Amino acid sequence: MDRRDDDDRRRANDAGKGAISRAKGAPNRREGRLTIQAVAGDSEGAERMRSLASVRRAREREREKRKGGVQEQARVAREVVIPDVITVGELANRMATRGVEIIKFLMRQGVMLKINDVIDNDTAELVATEFGHTVKRVSEADVEEGFIGAEDIDDHLEPRPPVVTVMGHVDHGKTSLLDALRSTDVVSGEHGGITQHIGAYQVRLENGQAVTFLDTPGHAAFSAMRMRGANATDIVILVVAADDGVMPQTVEAINHARAAGAPIIVAINKIDKPGADPTRVINELLQHEIVVESLGGDTQAVEVSATEKMGLTDLVEAVLLQAEVLDLKANPDRTADGMVIESKLDKGRGAVATVLVKRGTLKRGDIVVAGPNFGRVRALLNERGEQLSEAGPSVPVEILGLDGTPDPGEPFAVVENEARARELTEYRVRVKREKVGSPVQGASLADMMAKLADKKVSELPVIIKADVQGSAEAIVGSLDKMGTDEVRARIILSGAGAISESDVMLAKGAGAPILGFNVRASKQARDLAEREGVEIRYYAIIYDLLDDIKGVLSGMLAPIQRETFLGNAEVLQAFDITKVGRVAGCRVTEGVVRKGARVRIVRDGVVILELGVLKTLKRFKDEVNEVPSGQECGMAFEGFQDIKAGDTIECFNLEEVKRSL
Repeated sequence: MDRRDDDDRRRANDAGKGAISRAKGAPNRREGRLTIQAVAGDSEGAERMRSLASVRRAREREREKRKGGVQEQARVAREVVIPDVITVGELANRMATRGVEIIKFLMRQGVMLKINDVIDNDTAELVATEFGHTVKRVSEADVEEGFIGAEDIDDHLEPRPPVVTVMGHVDHGKTSLLDALRSTDVVSGEHGGITQHIGAYQVRLENGQAVTFLDTPGHAAFSAMRMRGANATDIVILVVAADDGVMPQTVEAINHARAAGAPIIVAINKIDKPGADPTRVINELLQHEIVVESLGGDTQAVEVSATEKMGLTDLVEAVLLQAEVLDLKANPDRTADGMVIESKLDKGRGAVATVLVKRGTLKRGDIVVAGPNFGRVRALLNERGEQLSEAGPSVPVEILGLDGTPDPGEPFAVVENEARARELTEYRVRVKREKVGSPVQGASLADMMAKLADKKVSELPVIIKADVQGSAEAIVGSLDKMGTDEVRARIILSGAGAISESDVMLAKGAGAPILGFNVRASKQARDLAEREGVEIRYYAIIYDLLDDIKGVLSGMLAPIQRETFLGNAEVLQAFDITKVGRVAGCRVTEGVVRKGARVRIVRDGVVILELGVLKTLKRFKDEVNEVPSGQECGMAFEGFQDIKAGDTIECFNLEEVKRSL
């Protein structure tokens, strides 16, 4: 019943709207658009069917709505962090904007870029500002911030041992004095009796107090090492030999200590020797503004003898007194930081760095960053080779686990995780690479080539491998100082560690010898060097290495040509002789003339022949080797015929004199 009523109502509505009604059995007439719904008899679907224009309008409204939503989203102000350089895609991500919008904006500014192109920070700031954002500019160097922590707070400070650096001239007894304090014998293990690398030791006294000693080399080549020792120290012990007095490296050590602001204690060593004169040393120090306490100054002076162990107690008391005045304290309950004293490449242990902890406590398992190198500390060793679980302030230790040998003097610090360590080291490596690869400022390639062509610099390529990084640095610095405008040594490679096969191949390609300082080549490297004809030289003392290279560079210098005057002759008449050529009849006016000597012919004050050779010398009809002053002779010159009466002939010998640096 209800269904019949619904059908009646539907038919009535169709009739009201002008729909075609048909009688029962009448043919099916179709008017208007023919649709699938109409064919199927679904008149409701036919009514709901939208026209193509309606669909287009709906799509346009949807597009406008979506476009309006993006613009509305872009208008949300954000703080955009912009580094030195950034890609367009990364800038779009930070602005939460489609990259195509930024590209369109840049195109309107006349800049055609792709999504992966790099833009500078000024352009990025302009784009972000135009899109309604605020900008925070950061530098790539900001990654270094927080590497070395803030200063310690007074509430957490505890007393720490003093760090004492022993400095002075070579062979004044620095290491012997330290041995006497440590009751050990380090000197016997050193080549040539000189210290060639920095050493770090901690001495524990009878009263339980500890003192950290740094032993620095005294040779002139190790100036950079001495400077690092002064910078890492609290107190400087200046060792001066009583029989030798103040020497050049003594003065340099004084200057390093002053630059570092470290107080000086003068140790007058070798007072047991017959020629010892401590008063002379004190008077010589006055010239460098070092006034000892006996003369009313504030510098302590102690007379000692390392071999006889005299005055050592007084020296230790002086150090402890100075440390008490300085009131040295540090916070052990924080992440550790300090300085790299030395580094080397050990065959069995890998990269080994000697570090001095300044603050905090360094523990096994910490992640350490030192220069461009980082790693997890696998082991801590003291100077006696004993394993430590941790190292507090003023404790020198060797650490194992770094991925390379950091340069001595580099600060080191413990970081929170490996990601932070990798970020720091990658930035430092990149900066170092850019610095090395950057061209010389203000000089074009043409200028550099012209300069080299003018100077004609002769270069000696060398490869240097040393036992520790500091020794390699000292050798490179000394070789650089040897160079002149004519000759110089070109360092192909310098580093710490044994000589490897890759070093030999590099030397083969560069045509360079390999200089090994306290290191040896592996068997494979030796065999390869013999096959390839690469020379490997071993040295144990830096004097020998520098002297050898100096001799090679001296041999590369062009010799000086020196003239030795023999005599003068005047041309009286010139003759043309068949099969001989033009011959000059001369009278010797001064000295002697010799056959085969060099001649210079001068006509009317003008030199017409500079370096001729006296080919023939005759006295009457006889060939002679020499004609003295006042006699007449006949001369013929090699390759020169233009001789006239009145010419003056200067006769001289030309010898080459070897030069040296």
